[in-house]
Amino acid sequence: MYDCAIVGAGAAGLTAAMYAARLGLSVIVFEKQLPGGQLLLTNEIENYPGYISVSGPQIADIMTKQAQIAGAKINTLEEVEQIKTDGVLINITTSNGVYKSLSLIITAGMTHKKLNVPGEQEFAGRGVSYCALCDGPFFKGKVLAVVGGGNSALQETPYLANIAKKVYLIHRRDQFRGFKYLQDKVLGLPNVEIIWNTIVEEIKGNNSVDHLVIRNVKTGEISKLFVDGIFIFIGFETKTGIYKDLVDLDEYGFIKTDEHMRTRTDGIFAAGDVRSGSEKQLVTSASDGAIAAIRAFEYVKSIKDKIAV
Repeated sequence: MYDCAIVGAGAAGLTAAMYAARLGLSVIVFEKQLPGGQLLLTNEIENYPGYISVSGPQIADIMTKQAQIAGAKINTLEEVEQIKTDGVLINITTSNGVYKSLSLIITAGMTHKKLNVPGEQEFAGRGVSYCALCDGPFFKGKVLAVVGGGNSALQETPYLANIAKKVYLIHRRDQFRGFKYLQDKVLGLPNVEIIWNTIVEEIKGNNSVDHLVIRNVKTGEISKLFVDGIFIFIGFETKTGIYKDLVDLDEYGFIKTDEHMRTRTDGIFAAGDVRSGSEKQLVTSASDGAIAAIRAFEYVKSIKDKIAV
């Protein structure tokens, strides 16, 4: 039995864990991989208060230690499979067992969007990647393609450009959607070539990626682009199906909350990127996590005298 269970150990989850534990709640965090979430896939962060520049893994390590020092228990490699309520209690079934908690904070449920083109699945790990920090070093001196036009693509392109001989940045529109300072940085890189108004139709090769089949969306022209690898940064999609009976979802599958991170079910909160309306920024995810933890503390305190625990 725990006072507060948290699903996901990204920025929102780890912040919530630290705050909830410091407030005196017994806290358990379930993370299907390793603590850090998307932070582990981010090479450089320049917009988090207190740091001029810091890597995602560094921030993840600090946040994890803060949560553990505060008293939170973090269960890694344990995936939540089912959530049910039993009166006031919340029953959490994971890959390792069943737990009970008085409150729940959902901070997980995002996966990388796929291009869903031929060759993408076949060459995953053999030239197709969704993590520059993880796989970039394998392409030293090579030719790479990056697909995307938002903050993720623009943030990771400079890192890859420092490793690769040449980077083609492929975007389906004629202008980027990311922050201007990121655009300026990318546009100033001498070994980065922007390919506008273009999509990837197919990824081809033998044992590894050899070339892409690309199509100009305005002219319809199809051509080959010879690269050694392709990094795909076209956003994220939610995995919130297991919560749909307990929370309201928006049209994209993100969880609806009020300004206090409360969902429609008492005792269940959502924070971070999985929340509808989230700005998808590290600083706002941390803020969401703190708010959710404070509200969970207030909720648990209000009901503890009503049940035997």
